Amino acid sequence: MINFSIIDMVNNMDLNFDLRSIREAVTKKNFYIRSFILIFSVALLALNYNLFLSPNNFVIGGTSGLAIILKELFGLNPAIFIGISSFILILLAFFFLGWKETRRCILGSILYPVFVSITEPLAIYLLPHLEFDSTIIVALIGGVLCGVANGLIYKTGFNTGGSDVVMKIVNKYGKLPEGKAVFSINIVIMVFGLIIFGANKFIYSLIVLFLNTMLIDRIIIGISNSKLFFIYTKEEEKVKDFIMDELKTGVTIFNAKGGFSGEENHVLMCVVPNKDYYLFKETVLEIDKNAFFVINDCYEVTGGVQKTRKIIGSIKGE
Repeated sequence: MINFSIIDMVNNMDLNFDLRSIREAVTKKNFYIRSFILIFSVALLALNYNLFLSPNNFVIGGTSGLAIILKELFGLNPAIFIGISSFILILLAFFFLGWKETRRCILGSILYPVFVSITEPLAIYLLPHLEFDSTIIVALIGGVLCGVANGLIYKTGFNTGGSDVVMKIVNKYGKLPEGKAVFSINIVIMVFGLIIFGANKFIYSLIVLFLNTMLIDRIIIGISNSKLFFIYTKEEEKVKDFIMDELKTGVTIFNAKGGFSGEENHVLMCVVPNKDYYLFKETVLEIDKNAFFVINDCYEVTGGVQKTRKIIGSIKGE
């Protein structure tokens, strides 16, 4: 049996690759398809803003939320404010984050205010024909469209600037994690919305924000269609045979050591379709009622060998 430690694997890796070339290749990959999706998504985002968010004063943060507040207070045209703020933020991104980060947001930052301006007349025409029984329906539609559009934008590797730029600057120089940075920025804007538009609009805005966040995650990482099992069992061979012979899938074997007992053993890792979850779990427990499980959602499986008796990616050698 051959045991590989993390240090051994790192020492054996070829670290002389050109990371810059790899990044350039990733950036150029499917560029035109990604750009088309970006244009469509930004147009959808802008139309949703003019149809559902702005007319109903749903403030969910970002420059778009600020634009709704300033429109209410000073009558400022949202497209003009978003355009000016996007230009300023592009400059800030270039000076504080560099060209590599700026080029990810520059196209979206230009397109979004343009589409907000272009879709405004269309929204004005459509609004009289869109009548809903309650504001909650409007919030649900606005949240779904917002999440779909933003999810597609992020999936292409681009963004529309705005609070994303501020978030990265705060993260870089304020040492605040990106998640906390964007949350802090948006919550301040939403509190201003609460003060100006009242509690009802604030609650509807939270609904829109929740749907937006949830759908972004689902679009980027997908819906879990499998479970990832880590299994410690005294009946390793029987469980391994069940996985490969009955489920017709692969299994990875890790060398492990108990932190309390100091006992050396193995941990089995395998991906199981959701439809086989119950069968797999209960069968393993029938084989070994003391088996220990760690189970996670698995959103994507790439590479490896499936539906064969071969052990995939094993760290166990004979």
